[in-house]
Amino acid sequence: MRQAVIHALAWIVLTLAPVSPVAAQDPAAQSEEQLERTPLRIRAEQVVALLNNKTEPDVVFSSDFLTVVPPEQFKALARQLTAQFGAALTVETLSPPDNARAALSIRMERAIARGAIAIDPGNGNLVSELLFRTFEPTNDNIAKIEADLNALDGEVTWWMGALDRQSPPVTSSDPDKQMPIGSTFKLYVLATLAREIAQGKREWSDQVSLGEYRSFPSGIMQNWPEGAPATLHTLASLMISISDNTATDTLIDVLGRDAIIETMVASGHSSPQRNDPFLKTREMFLLKAGPEGRLRTFLNAPSDVRHQILEDIEDVRIPAQQVEAAFSAAPIALDVEWFASADDIAKLMTFIRERVDAESLKIMAINPSMPQETQAKWLYSGYKGGSEPGVRDLSWLLTDTNGRDHALILSWRNDDLRFDPTALEIIAQRLLTLAR
Repeated sequence: MRQAVIHALAWIVLTLAPVSPVAAQDPAAQSEEQLERTPLRIRAEQVVALLNNKTEPDVVFSSDFLTVVPPEQFKALARQLTAQFGAALTVETLSPPDNARAALSIRMERAIARGAIAIDPGNGNLVSELLFRTFEPTNDNIAKIEADLNALDGEVTWWMGALDRQSPPVTSSDPDKQMPIGSTFKLYVLATLAREIAQGKREWSDQVSLGEYRSFPSGIMQNWPEGAPATLHTLASLMISISDNTATDTLIDVLGRDAIIETMVASGHSSPQRNDPFLKTREMFLLKAGPEGRLRTFLNAPSDVRHQILEDIEDVRIPAQQVEAAFSAAPIALDVEWFASADDIAKLMTFIRERVDAESLKIMAINPSMPQETQAKWLYSGYKGGSEPGVRDLSWLLTDTNGRDHALILSWRNDDLRFDPTALEIIAQRLLTLAR
């Protein structure tokens, strides 16, 4: 939910500034001259050592880079990458090798990492930019991916397959288990809005005014003035593409909690009562960052008492710093969340595809959260994910070039430890690569 803890990308990007794409060469085509140890090549080889924890980030990166990506953060990412893809072996391509910026690929034991690198000649040729756009698995298969998913600490569930169910899923594990899904719940809000538009109750162009109460980031609308007009389309687009929480709460107010629960039932959700009352994001923040006694009471109370507690906290205000501190620490009461199973979300994808206004599909596609190279393999790709400390969900609706719809849904819960959701995102990319 907080931008500080959301990892919105399904691939790994480490960069200080945008890097212009440069075409990579086949290593066999590189001449001996190109393979000479230029300053850029020396740094690229040091990146290989870095990934293997054989040298220190402050030896390789500029201070500006390390301000954006601190050494311990880079080391944690390197551990994730080598855990998934094996040790980094060698610089596969560097093109051109004698400039300050080049396309880079690094061969790992089980993947080719492709991206770009740049050095700062005025600062000891230290690396100022490093970007890994894609990881192309080699010798990968579903069995290896399932083993890596099962090795993650905590509870992990997933489902990947064709939505027509005419063939068994490609892979699945505990797809009926209810899991906290973070901001992926916003797909139910989108489906409810698009359902009412399809029924003629509303129009995408309808305008509403922002109210007095705002949620907390992620998003931008928390900073908009009270009374600012916004169309339902704008609210939905911000809710899905950048996970704007104030836009989400505004739509929940417009639609009503009961209508969203009704959409859960209509889409085939197996335990809609688990989400009653249907929380606004602001309410979730106030509960978890507020007094422990109120949170404990809410956690153990029946539905009618929970509704009353939410009414009582409507006027509560707490500093944004208090919320940020709460959501930068260990997991908090992960049973106060939004819940769905992987199978529920797969059914929701079918519901959105077949039974609501089609504009919702365009909104889901604004931020598909995958590399362009992977996206190009699909006729359609739509996405929503969610996270808070201890929770990560990644959910895609995909249409292949034959027009057949598929879904990939992965959910991860860990109540005990702070975890790096990058691990799940790397696995998701491997699955997307195999699926295409």
